[in-house]
Order: sequence, then C-alpha cells, then structure tokens
Amino acid sequence: MLDKIVIANRGEIALRILRACRELDIKTVAVHSTADNNLKHVLLADESVCIGPPPSPLSYLNMPAIISAAEVTDSVAIHPGYGFLSENADFAERVEKSGFVFIGPKAETIRMMGDKVSAIRAMKKAGIPCVPGSDGPLGESPDENLRMARHIGYPVIIKASGGGGGRGMRVVHVEAALLNAITVTQQEALAAFGNGQVYMEKFLEKPRHIEFQVIADNYGNVVHLGERDCSMQRRHQKVIEEAPAPGLTPKQRKQMGERCVDACKAVGYRSAGTFEFLYQDNEFYFIEMNTRIQVEHPVTEMITGIDLVKTQLLIAAGEKLPFSQGDIQIRGHAIECRINAEDPKTFMPSPGPVKLWHAPGGPGIRVDSHLYSGYNVPPNYDSMVGKLIAHGENRATAIARMRNALSEMVVEGIKTNRALHQEILSHTAFRDGGLDIHYLERRLGLK
Repeated sequence: MLDKIVIANRGEIALRILRACRELDIKTVAVHSTADNNLKHVLLADESVCIGPPPSPLSYLNMPAIISAAEVTDSVAIHPGYGFLSENADFAERVEKSGFVFIGPKAETIRMMGDKVSAIRAMKKAGIPCVPGSDGPLGESPDENLRMARHIGYPVIIKASGGGGGRGMRVVHVEAALLNAITVTQQEALAAFGNGQVYMEKFLEKPRHIEFQVIADNYGNVVHLGERDCSMQRRHQKVIEEAPAPGLTPKQRKQMGERCVDACKAVGYRSAGTFEFLYQDNEFYFIEMNTRIQVEHPVTEMITGIDLVKTQLLIAAGEKLPFSQGDIQIRGHAIECRINAEDPKTFMPSPGPVKLWHAPGGPGIRVDSHLYSGYNVPPNYDSMVGKLIAHGENRATAIARMRNALSEMVVEGIKTNRALHQEILSHTAFRDGGLDIHYLERRLGLK
C-alpha cells in the first residue's frame, strides 16, 4: 500500500481523497496556497505544505512546488483530483520521472485523449461511435472547409482540439459565418490552450449528455459502472447529474458499456475515467474522455456501492481490481446538485465568510463539502463549495429526498444556488426526465 500521498488539489475533492486515504491507513500531505490555510482537509491532513500565493499558476498549477512538497515530506504518490493538473500529461510525466506514483492514467494516455482530434481517431479505431465531422484538424483552405461543412450539414460546431470546460467552441448556423468562426476559434484556442488547431463537427440540436464511468487496473482488467445523465447544464457547465440515465435500457447500457471497456483495453487505460457522449434519436456520439475522477462520481458510487477514489488508490498501489463486471449491480437512483457560492439569479460569485453551515441529513443523503461555520470562501477559485447527493430506490424517491435535503440545508453569510436547484426539481419536465442539454438555458431565458 502507498504509505503517504500528496493531495494536489483543494476544496471538496481534496477532502474526499483524504477520507479515502484514512480508510486505507494512508498518510496525507495537503499542499495549499496562502488563501487556503484554513481549508478543512488542510486542517485534517497529517502534514501540510504551503506551495505559493493564491493565484493558481503560482500554487495549484506550480508543478515544481508540488513535486518538491512530495520530496520534502517523503511521500510516494500524488493524487491530482479533478481540474488543475489532473489532465496535464506533462505533470503526470514529471511526477513519474521524479520517482513518484501518479494516481491516474499514464502520461501518454492523457496526452492522446486530451487532444480531441487524436481522441476521436482512437475511439473510431476502437469502434466507438463519433459525431460526423472533419476527422482531423481543419486545414487552411477556405474552399475545402466550406465544402466539408456542406457535406456535414449545417449547423456545425467549431471546436478547439485542446479545449475543455465549455471553452473554445462556436456554433455556425449559416455558411456566411463559417470562415470567420473558424478564424476566431483558432485565435481563442491558441490564447487559451496554446494550441490553435480546431476541428468541425455536426451540431446536434437537442442531444442529451450521457457519460459512462470506467475503471481499469495495470493488468488489463477493465470494468464499466454504468452511465450518468449530465444534461442539466448552463454554458456547458454541469449543474445537476444523475444515475442511471432516465429512459436508457439495460440493453443500451450493456452495449455501450462494453464498447467503452473495449476502448480502454485498446488504449491501455488505467485508473478511473469517463467516456462522454451526446445522445440523440437513440444514438450515441463520442465527444471526449475525461482521464480523471469526475465531480459527479458520487452518483455512480451511490448506485453501485463502489468507492471510486479508494479503488484509484488501490490501483496506484499495484493491486488488481477487487471486482469484476459480473459483480456490478445498479441499485436505485441517485441525483447530485452542485452547490455553488453564487447568486442564483445572476450567477455572480459570492465569496466571503460562512456565518452558519448546517448540512442536511436523512435516508439516502450524502454531503461532500469542505464548508464549516467560520470558513471564508476565497474569491480566487471555482465557486463550487459542495455537492448534495440523494439516493432512493427509484428516481421519484431520489428527487423527493433531494428536495427535502435542499430545504434543510442552511448556508448563511454567502449566497448559493440552492434556489435554482429547488426551482429545477419542481419542474414537471425535469421530473419526467430525458431533457436535452439546452433545456436549462431555454428555461432561464439564455437561449
């Protein structure tokens, strides 16, 4: 087993990793910025190391500082969580070359799957269905790009090859706007990701966002843990996630799950990962693979009973998967609401001191949050301050329990998006299930 690891992240995911380490009797080192001296996991870790000032490039994105923290604390591994350096192939490579275990996929896998163009090529080769598109980066010929768009059929979407998080993409509805959209997206991609390559895909009008969770060890064993529906989004950012996906049949789950497993084996994947698809008219279209633990992993844990973070740690320690595909059973339904420190109407961030924090409880309720009364939410990072998860024997029960939990949750001193979640869960359309990714923005008047 790993004796001691560095948790190279902050907030609720850092606390989640720490708790998994404690269950496995692994010592923890919390690295943190000067703004995060009082983070919950920093106070609870066996050791802590300050790695820089609040700006992320000077702290949580500072590779030498994180690796140095591992060296001075005699740690043996680094867990990157999600965000920050979790999908940075250079970081994974530097960690391994420095003699530490990177708790995640191999650097070459992250690099291949992190580039959308190479990922799509790999998935097509592995038999994963993809959105009709350019099958590679767009060239410099305007005539060829116009011809390709006509062949694919409008509307099309221009995407940055190295993009993510909803950035570096532009929808084009008419031919007259295509060439300018390509140029602008290339410029944005180069500025944001250091890679100006873009590609073209068919823009699906009303798709759902369905993703499959996989986990693999170092010995070729791969298991899928079913799917999640993450269609409730605002500006390409997920707001509510649930598992299993409403309306998906056991046959579809088995078929797509097996394809994802085969794809993992084809690319030599290890650790936790997620295949993300657009789903429309009973067809799946691959969009990307996240080579890390996901924010929404708790809903999968709730319906399968599998602790994904603990399993990541066991795999990193060189152990085989402790379960096979036949052991995985889907039980009930789970929903997750992302709790953000923001105004529920304007979505402006709301940092500041938390005067009172009361976590809800009851049957089937789980709260993943680093909040506590007296904690000061800094303005320097993502506004998510917790996740509220509800599980029930069916979807209706999970929704009812989530509505109860939201009504019980108390956060004073900062604004949160609790009211938005309460409104969404009251919608008849949401309770019916199967909504597309544009539903929330239409409801909010953003489209």
